[in-house]
Amino acid sequence: MAFILQKIRRPAACLALTMLLLTGLAACGTDQNLSPRETAASRFAAWSDDVPEYRLGSGDTVQVSYLFTPNLDQEALVAPDGTITLRLAGRLQAEGQTVEQLNQAVTEASAKWMRQPVTRVAVREARSARIYVGGQVGRAGAIPLDRRIGALEAVLLAGGFTDEARTSEVVLIRRSPDDSPMLRTLDLQDFIQTGGADGAIPLAAGDILYVPRSGIAEVNLWIDQFINKVLPFQRSANFTYTVTRNGTGTGTVFP
Repeated sequence: MAFILQKIRRPAACLALTMLLLTGLAACGTDQNLSPRETAASRFAAWSDDVPEYRLGSGDTVQVSYLFTPNLDQEALVAPDGTITLRLAGRLQAEGQTVEQLNQAVTEASAKWMRQPVTRVAVREARSARIYVGGQVGRAGAIPLDRRIGALEAVLLAGGFTDEARTSEVVLIRRSPDDSPMLRTLDLQDFIQTGGADGAIPLAAGDILYVPRSGIAEVNLWIDQFINKVLPFQRSANFTYTVTRNGTGTGTVFP
């Protein structure tokens, strides 16, 4: 995710940020204004606040119960290959399934041996439930979701923000009910300063939280990579830029 120097207001349905090329670089000694352009994140579904159903994973434990025949009740562990093995229903795929989907599979498999079985599947332990935090945090990686965790708490569990983090536009990616990715941004800076709602949004298993670089940090990196190292400036030339309070950047090449 790239960032230019000037911030603009963004709609709730998240948009992807793209970098504009500097124009007129050949005209040395002139001011260069940078501004952002946003393009619709067409690869993402419209955001929904509905928490997606939990999908089982390896290491989870489920309780399978049979109404009227409790002697067949069984606790089962989702094996590394993603399956569970039941005395009556046999071996079934569990990883990636919702509780309702697995319950339906148990009912259908048990019907081979029982007349109109009534089953119930419940999660006893969700060891595979994780969220993923990346970007400008102290320790990027997976975090177990063993309780209710908000967005800001997840960042703190990942070591907190780095000095270059853009705390006002943290990206949250989540699986939609129809299994498509959804994306929105969270203003965690506002949550810290005023107690806004974004930081307390509960995360769901499989959520990805990405903390991008601050605008100045990204521009500094971009200038180094795409101007100083790519454009054919003389070795003795330097490119400098300043950032004003309203987000306008000016750049000058001088010997």
